[in-house]
Amino acid sequence: MSNVITEQLTRVGQQIEHDCFAIVDAEAGIHQYTHSQWQVVRRMIHATADFEFNGLTRFHDRAIEAGLVAINRSAAIVADVEMICVGLSQPRLSHFGMKTYHFIADDVVIAQARAENTTRAVQAMRKAKQNGLLDGAIVAIGNAPTALLEVERMIKEEGVKPALIIGMPVGFVSAAESKEAVSHIDSVPWIITNGRKGGSTLVVAAIHAVLALAEAAQKTT
Repeated sequence: MSNVITEQLTRVGQQIEHDCFAIVDAEAGIHQYTHSQWQVVRRMIHATADFEFNGLTRFHDRAIEAGLVAINRSAAIVADVEMICVGLSQPRLSHFGMKTYHFIADDVVIAQARAENTTRAVQAMRKAKQNGLLDGAIVAIGNAPTALLEVERMIKEEGVKPALIIGMPVGFVSAAESKEAVSHIDSVPWIITNGRKGGSTLVVAAIHAVLALAEAAQKTT
């Protein structure tokens, strides 16, 4: 039985998506992921046509479980950039009572970044914390390594505890390093991509995959 909320809205769209997933499954071949983890990875491959994410994608042992619990609790999604919020399906989020937040373009954030000679992304994560949004949230970072490093710092130094980090910043300065730093955190589950590759498209795909897993789980209860 197909998902109603987290799949394409027309039969043609559903068939195309299912055919794409079948091609990904066939061409990817053997992989080391669990069934649930593969639902995330193959949707990331589907979104980018890049099979290197079969291997580049890493999961904390409790990542999928933590994501499902957060979704069922209508957790906030705190993103580093607006692109993630725009890319996420509002009907899918609404089904689970979820809202998205980003502060990258906030005037106070911009002013504070200039005053402290930091990045907007750092200050945006600090504002999310000040607004009480980070604890229990799904933190979604696809663009700014400094945002991911700041969340990692706040977890270690300030006791911040998101429900799940989806950390996939893309780039050449600190992108790989920020994800490696998060991979050493055990207290907060995470999904990351190794190395320079990443991006908001991947984060959106990963979240949509976990939403689909959550909807499928609802049908069995």
